[in-house]
Amino acid sequence: MNGAEVVVVGGGAVGSATAYYLSKKGMDVILLEKGSLASGTSGRCDGNVLLADKLPGFDSQLNKASQDLFHELSNEIGYDIGWHRRGSLTVMESDLEVEIARDFCKQLVLSGLPVRMLDKKEVHEDEPNLAEDIAGGMEVACDGSLNPMALVHGLAYAARKLGTRVICNTTVTGIRVAAGKGVEAVETDGGLIPTKHVVCCAGIWSPRVGAMVGIEVNIKPRQGQILVSEKSIYIARRKVTEFGYLAAKFENRAYKRNVTQEMEEYGIAMVFEPTKAGNFLIGSSRRFDGENISSHRGVIRCLAQRAIRFFPIIREIKVIRNYAGLRPYTPDHLPIISSTRLPGFWVAAGHEGDGIGLSLITGVLVSQMICNETTILPIERLSISRFPQSDGPKANKNDSINEHT
Repeated sequence: MNGAEVVVVGGGAVGSATAYYLSKKGMDVILLEKGSLASGTSGRCDGNVLLADKLPGFDSQLNKASQDLFHELSNEIGYDIGWHRRGSLTVMESDLEVEIARDFCKQLVLSGLPVRMLDKKEVHEDEPNLAEDIAGGMEVACDGSLNPMALVHGLAYAARKLGTRVICNTTVTGIRVAAGKGVEAVETDGGLIPTKHVVCCAGIWSPRVGAMVGIEVNIKPRQGQILVSEKSIYIARRKVTEFGYLAAKFENRAYKRNVTQEMEEYGIAMVFEPTKAGNFLIGSSRRFDGENISSHRGVIRCLAQRAIRFFPIIREIKVIRNYAGLRPYTPDHLPIISSTRLPGFWVAAGHEGDGIGLSLITGVLVSQMICNETTILPIERLSISRFPQSDGPKANKNDSINEHT
């Protein structure tokens, strides 16, 4: 198989964006995927690009930089990714939550974000179907959404036009390293690909890629489930989340919501997303269960109960299906976008539930690093060196990655 300057491993949103931005810089790129494009986490998620659930400071700045790229992208690649901005609404169950949210809102405003608080009257005028006791809300005007499958295929389409070779149904079986020099080639079940750079964008499967060259990638899968409704009457005009979503996302056990023990165990927090098809999606859950993507009845029940608590009208609407995906989790909830101690081996993974939203800024940063350019944002906090690294032996060259890479 012919070689390339860069081999990107993983054909999801992050891998496709990385291939696209590298190809924009004129680099010779191969994008490798074990299955089909978006067949992993990117095909089992929602399409939200949000700032409402980001911590003020570096987290919100990183996500805002990525969010601002989507409008530009949708115009430049000649492919409809379904991008539109309707803003988002975060709602509070109590006056105590309103006070906590008010301080949170002030911090986001100081970060330069278009955020405002809504009192009880305003939030019910904004979304009349909310439960009567909802105490307030926070609006983030710049939040948007898209079709994640279209995003992946659109990025790959644009990358191909710029010369990237997209190779699917091909498994990485090893990475060759030249002594004292760094990456030399990628071994696959379809042949050897000589290259100087490998970018690991394999999501939850990134630790297996890293193990091939003795690099420990501190990522593990965190399952999330989503319910899909039938085509329904109007519920809400845009994305609505509960303020407790932040506590669930960042594992803040100090903040106690009025939820059941089962909901706490499954990391349940209400997320409502209307679709262009006239139905809606309901999330979210967070739990560790290995690489299991089968549906869990307890999670389904809790998701439905939590949605009905905020939108009682949902009780009358049928769920037609549900699905689970695996978020690539890191202990500090920030992605790894980094070089490594092995020259030519890069990691762009660990975005947890923000892989869609952070895909574009990740591609930009990786392309700038590989081209030895100054990055548009400081990347020290995203370095793999923030986690303890193993100096253990490299994986055998015949070891294969058994999932979507």
